[in-house]
Amino acid sequence: MKFIFITCALALSCSAQDLVKHGEQVFAKTCATGYCHGVRGQSSGAPRLAGRGFNQAYINNVVMRGIPGTGMPSFAAVLPRPDLIAVVAYVATLNGVANPKAGLDDDDAVPASTGPKLTSEAARGSQLFKEAVRGFGRCSTCHEVAGFGISVAAPIAQVPASVAALKALATPNVKTGTVDGESMPVLVLSDGKQSTLFYDLTSAPPVQRNAQPGSVKFTAGSNWRHSAVLGAYNDAELGAILAYLRAVLQP
Repeated sequence: MKFIFITCALALSCSAQDLVKHGEQVFAKTCATGYCHGVRGQSSGAPRLAGRGFNQAYINNVVMRGIPGTGMPSFAAVLPRPDLIAVVAYVATLNGVANPKAGLDDDDAVPASTGPKLTSEAARGSQLFKEAVRGFGRCSTCHEVAGFGISVAAPIAQVPASVAALKALATPNVKTGTVDGESMPVLVLSDGKQSTLFYDLTSAPPVQRNAQPGSVKFTAGSNWRHSAVLGAYNDAELGAILAYLRAVLQP
C-alpha cells in the first residue's frame, strides 16, 4: 500500500483522497509526536495547525524551509519528497482546502515576485512583517499580505497614513464574546444554526474556537485595541512596515 501512495505522489496518478490519507499517516509519525502539533494538528505543545486559514503555498513554504528561530525545522532534507507532498496536502485539508494540489515544488513555496519593486525601506518592512524572531508578535500572525501570513483579520483595505494612525486604528469588527460567564475580545467568523465559530483575541496567536449555537453572547465593542499587539516593533520599524504595505497594496 505504501508503494502505491509513493507512486501516486510522484506520478500524480492516484486520487486526492489517497494522497491525503498518506499525508495523514506521515503526519501522525512525524508531526503529531512529542512537543509537536498533535493529532489532526490540534496541538499538544507546538502551534495548532487545524483551522488556521493557512493556504497551501504557505504550508509548503514552512514545511520546506522551516521557521528560523523557532522549533519548526525544515523537512526538505528529512522526509522523502513524496511524503513532503502528501503532508502538505493533508495539512491543507485541515485548513479547509478542499482540493489540495499534488506537487508543489520549491519554487512554489513562496509566490513569485510579480509585485512592484520595493524601496529599501519597504523591503525592510517586508522582512519585519514576517520576521520569525518577533514570535507571535509579528504582523503576519493575524494578517496575510502577498501570500504570506494568516488571514485572521479581514484583508487590509486601507493602509494607515502614519504610525500614530496605525496605533489608533479603530477595530469595529472586534466584539465582546461571553461564554460560561467569561468575557473576551473576539472576531466572529460565523454564528449560525449549526455552530458558532470565532477567534478569541485574548492572547497571541488568536485561538479559533467552535461553540454550540446560542452558547456565546456577542455584544458590539470591546476594550481590545490594535496598539496592544504592536509592542514587538518600535516606531521606525512600524514606519517601514507601512511603507511595505503601501508598496504592495496601494502601488
